[in-house]
Amino acid sequence: MIIYNVTIKTEPEIAGEWINWMQEEHIPDLLRTGLFTGYRLCRLLEQDEQDGITYTVQYFCENMDAYQTYIRDHAQEMREKGLARFGGRFIAFRTVMEVIG
Repeated sequence: MIIYNVTIKTEPEIAGEWINWMQEEHIPDLLRTGLFTGYRLCRLLEQDEQDGITYTVQYFCENMDAYQTYIRDHAQEMREKGLARFGGRFIAFRTVMEVIG
C-alpha cells in the first residue's frame, strides 16, 4: 500500500472553514477519482500554533501506479481549487510512503 501524505498549516482564522471544505468537497473529489481506497485526516498536537494550525491528510492507494496516475491526471487541478478558495492562507508539503509492515 502507498500513502500519499499531505501536511498543511492553515492560518488560525480559516481553520474551521478549511476543515469543512476538506470534508465536504476536497476529500470526496479526490476519492471520486477511484485511485484511493480511503483517507485519514489528523490535527498535529504539541505544535506551536502561533503561525497556524497543522494538519495531515493521508490518502491510501493500492500501488504506485495509482498514485502516479493521480499526480499526472488530477493533482494540479485539485491543488488549484485549494489555492482558488484559500489563496496564500495555508502552506502544504507532500510526501509519499510505502507501507512495509
